[in-house]
Amino acid sequence: MGNKEDGKRNASVKSGGGKKKEVKKETGLGLSFKKDENFGEWYSEVVVNAEMIEYYDISGCYILRPWTMAIWEIMRAFFDAEIKKMKIQNCYFPLFVSPGVLQREKDHIEGFAPEVAWVTKSGQSDLEVPIAIRPTSETVMYPYYSKWIRGHRDLPLRLNQWCNVVRWEFSHPTPFIRSREFLWQEGHTAFATQAEADAEVLDILELYRQIYEDYLAVPVIKGKKSELEKFAGGHYTTSVEAFIPNTGRGIQGATSHCLGQNFAKMFEISFENEKGEKAMVWQNSWGYSTRTIGVMVMVHGDDKGLVLPPKVAAVQIIVVPVPFKDADTQAIFDACASAVKILSEAGIRVEADLRDNYSPGWKYSHWEMKGVPLRIEIGPKDLAKSQVRAVRRDNSDKVDVPMADLVDQVKEILDKVQQNIFNVAKQKRDECIEKVKTWDEFVEALGQKKLILAPWCDEEEVEKDVKARTKGEMGAAKTLCSPLDQPEMEEGTLCFASGKPAKKWTYWGRSY
Repeated sequence: MGNKEDGKRNASVKSGGGKKKEVKKETGLGLSFKKDENFGEWYSEVVVNAEMIEYYDISGCYILRPWTMAIWEIMRAFFDAEIKKMKIQNCYFPLFVSPGVLQREKDHIEGFAPEVAWVTKSGQSDLEVPIAIRPTSETVMYPYYSKWIRGHRDLPLRLNQWCNVVRWEFSHPTPFIRSREFLWQEGHTAFATQAEADAEVLDILELYRQIYEDYLAVPVIKGKKSELEKFAGGHYTTSVEAFIPNTGRGIQGATSHCLGQNFAKMFEISFENEKGEKAMVWQNSWGYSTRTIGVMVMVHGDDKGLVLPPKVAAVQIIVVPVPFKDADTQAIFDACASAVKILSEAGIRVEADLRDNYSPGWKYSHWEMKGVPLRIEIGPKDLAKSQVRAVRRDNSDKVDVPMADLVDQVKEILDKVQQNIFNVAKQKRDECIEKVKTWDEFVEALGQKKLILAPWCDEEEVEKDVKARTKGEMGAAKTLCSPLDQPEMEEGTLCFASGKPAKKWTYWGRSY
């Protein structure tokens, strides 16, 4: 039923000329672009048609609709509970930064300078001193850390804030992936010792892996950034890296930085240790943003629209009545209401689509577009047999489930859907990984849109040289990360780019 409907709808959308604006005015069903044929247009269409975002009249800014916010709130609830177990507390610092403070850490501000937005007017009058809007909050928060931290008993200081930041840059904004304003959490912590800071960096990185793999069903690689790619002004940066097979691009999923003592020196964050000596604190900062949601859309979506893992779906199950002519419509509607009640009471996020102005086929396509993991259909035959038909979004498998065993079977199906979405994504990602040892192999793999694992001498100049030599229309290749879980390296292995002795295995590729 759905396929026939799909065909009709696709034709109607195409006749609209395939332009973004006109597609938006359609009934909101059917995609005019295929994921494998025109990925960029497909993505733009999915996020709008699935009612995740709406375009805004300021370029690079997007309205996040309830379908998106529900996903963000589920991830936030998980992460917030986990950091509270670690004795990290939430706070909120102002959006505005004075220029003097912003410029105190030179490397840091140089890294962010092109992206900083400034407030220069109040009403009609120019401000005496322009005020910056935070691109990140190190410089906003650390002057106060130096005030609050005096002795070793004030440590560790572990704060997090859920907020928005503004980065006013770039010519190609992409919903979720690159936007001028986005939501995130940023943690900022201070410790007496480097060992404590190092341990927290990895604890937080593991939580980011869980968000991607256990919730969003996106496989990621935990790794360390190169000196060139690390956080401006930081000591070292770790990240979880995802990969988009359709475009052959890596994407930084979230970062956990050890800032070392650099910011402590700039902002004079010192304490008296147990021996009565003055010492500098060790600091970390870490964050993940609404970009996570864009990665999920890119990895799992298909030509019918969004595919949501059950753990993050606002609606995990949609119940659709399928009344035929002369059927007892009221009895079918009652069965739908009963299924919703039973599943809701079992803690499942479920809704029924009882709208009578849309056909069942239209509803199937609508909820497929929105990525709902499981559809339950109830028609006259199901009613007669005291069963429902369950249809999976991820692979279209259909199964009849007796009403008597509804909760247990549905929970089992949802678990299978979650696991399968991850397994499929991991298989696709793993098929894109290419291990190379020479420059020629590297260039060939890059041309095939691979995620490249190569032995590297870990020299900045060599990385810059690789960037320069691979510059082209698609963008240059760079290091994505050196995996924390390093494969064995045979003695005498040479760097693929310089021919010098290799020090580590590193992932390379193009990136977002």
